[in-house]
Amino acid sequence: MGQRKASRDGDRKVGRRALLIGGTVAAAGSAVLARDELARLWWRTPGVEKPREAGAVDYKGARWVGASDANWRRADRPDDFGIDMVIVHVTQGSFDSAVKAFRDPGHKAATHYIVRQDGHVTQMIRELDVAYHAGNRDYNERSVGIEHEGFVDRPQDLTDEMYEASARLTARICARYDIPVDREHIIGHVEVPGTDHTDPGPHWDWDKYMRLVRQARTAPA
Repeated sequence: MGQRKASRDGDRKVGRRALLIGGTVAAAGSAVLARDELARLWWRTPGVEKPREAGAVDYKGARWVGASDANWRRADRPDDFGIDMVIVHVTQGSFDSAVKAFRDPGHKAATHYIVRQDGHVTQMIRELDVAYHAGNRDYNERSVGIEHEGFVDRPQDLTDEMYEASARLTARICARYDIPVDREHIIGHVEVPGTDHTDPGPHWDWDKYMRLVRQARTAPA
């Protein structure tokens, strides 16, 4: 979260694919292809929502605790917005305070995951949805956000258990969306254009973290 909570990124913009609902489907190949496309996009019709399994998580071993609906936007990533980035945050508070904030509709911000100092992982927003975490609409739409329990000025908060658990999580996200494991695609909140946040701060050990992510990326799933 850094020093100040991220701002809400506004209404959803049109994705890469043109919607076929509400008009005549153009003859772009075959009737079967058109029917399949319509079936995939049926939930975008007004009043219809894509089916979701309550309590489902994207990362095995994570515990689900849902964030307030006001702190994220429903999407269908990576079909409507490609995911090519992981953004690292530090909570500037306790794990419990971060969970409470993300469940508060007045907070207007939340990340997909929170990693506790003991390595426990909680998921609060599905990866297919857009979390308001980066303070930059484009970066929100193309990233997965991970919070880490602690304060940026307390190096003792950045435990080995937290680094290792977060690295395994980031490695699986990178594998799922074919994201390169490098510092261009795994960044800190401070590196997001337009933000005034400082996290993960000067004590975050990027060399250690990237080494752990690469090790986890090449390890058996």
